[in-house]
Amino acid sequence: MVFELVESAQARWRAITGAHLVPLVSAGAFFENGHRIERPKRTAT
Repeated sequence: MVFELVESAQARWRAITGAHLVPLVSAGAFFENGHRIERPKRTAT
């Protein structure tokens, strides 16, 4: 039963094509249409 579930899940899994971008996303980087966008740093007023 578990074997069949794992096989079914593997058929639906998709590899991350931008695995090198995962640390950037976890650090708070923003992406728009697949391109990283720089946000201006906000200063306290």
